[in-house]
Amino acid sequence: MFWEKRLAHWVDGIRDRSSLPLRLQLWNGQQFDFGQQAPQVTIRVPHASSLSYLLTPSLANLGKAYVEGKLEVEGRVSEIIGVANALASSTLKAEGKFGRIVRPFRHTRQKDAEAIQYHYDVSNDFYKLWLDENMVYSCAYFENGDEDLTTAQLKKIDHILTKIRIRPGDTLLDIGCGWGALAIRAAQKYGAKCVGITLSKNQHALAKERVEQAGLSDRVEIRLEDYRDASGTYDRITSVGMFEHVGVKNLPGYFTKIRSLLADDGFAMNHGITTTDVNNGEAVYGGGEFIEKYVFPHGELPHIGQVLKAMQEGGLEALDVENLRRHYAKTCSVWADNFEANADRIKRQVDDRRFRIWRVYLAGCSYAFAQDWVSLNQVVCSKAGRDITTLPWSRRYMYQ
Repeated sequence: MFWEKRLAHWVDGIRDRSSLPLRLQLWNGQQFDFGQQAPQVTIRVPHASSLSYLLTPSLANLGKAYVEGKLEVEGRVSEIIGVANALASSTLKAEGKFGRIVRPFRHTRQKDAEAIQYHYDVSNDFYKLWLDENMVYSCAYFENGDEDLTTAQLKKIDHILTKIRIRPGDTLLDIGCGWGALAIRAAQKYGAKCVGITLSKNQHALAKERVEQAGLSDRVEIRLEDYRDASGTYDRITSVGMFEHVGVKNLPGYFTKIRSLLADDGFAMNHGITTTDVNNGEAVYGGGEFIEKYVFPHGELPHIGQVLKAMQEGGLEALDVENLRRHYAKTCSVWADNFEANADRIKRQVDDRRFRIWRVYLAGCSYAFAQDWVSLNQVVCSKAGRDITTLPWSRRYMYQ
């Protein structure tokens, strides 16, 4: 049969190029091993119609097949991700259709709110099962590399607040405040007066509750608000893990908005994921296509060069840039491990399809950061053209 010859040719081609810890089992009992070592991953093909996903093994096709139940997969999720990438790289060219595709989206308040709520409003209990105890859903800061997740997330918040030179009595706006951890920390430890904004209804409700439980209602306000509607003047502004939803074309306007909210002598911090493709393209082999379809609708990643250009166009001067790619690879790895450890409890929170989406997404993100497909950059900035005597001489203050 045609499919038998094509499959045999495909298997032989991969075996010639690499040895993979993979076993392929077909619905008719036929079996293929892709290496001499014991298989660590098993892919079961329940029907001939599922072969099309396998024979063109982009990360988008393999991810879709797994999520939709077209292929059955067994093994540790980190090994599954490694095998999936090996199949893609052994079969496809990292260019053209499977290369760094630029996929711009039209961003409106309604579309952005829907995208945020799709991703973040799964349920608070779902996120509690694999995040740290403060529910910080962004790259942690492993100062020494051996911190537990909760410690590393607090160090990340302190690192940010130290970078922007937060002072007692400062007003702070946290754009995309999540479940309120940064705003709460800024008020408790540093004496700031904070406003946090989010488009997630679940985050808004729990963040308000956590502020009240901490006895900080007089110093922390959580609003359900679009950043484009924010008003007032703030001494300090933070945006952590939010600008991925803004859109590359909208970045100058986003930074212009931050400038309009920032005091003349203020400092702001933008912390977000960036692509390592200079043309603002997605991850190779269809990884970006999978994330856009199943995880982050309308998400766009700019290159750090584009970020700095847009920041300047928005009237802000970049004062410090720090790459935390290694930190996010570890953060996502810990999240993926937590997800696996709590798999049975998570399955009681979400359906099988969503469980599979998040399982491969978290481990896949760790792999993407480790491979330098994406990165994480913190950029400290202030209004352009300010008196140079108000700027620090060095970065020493960040680590004292």
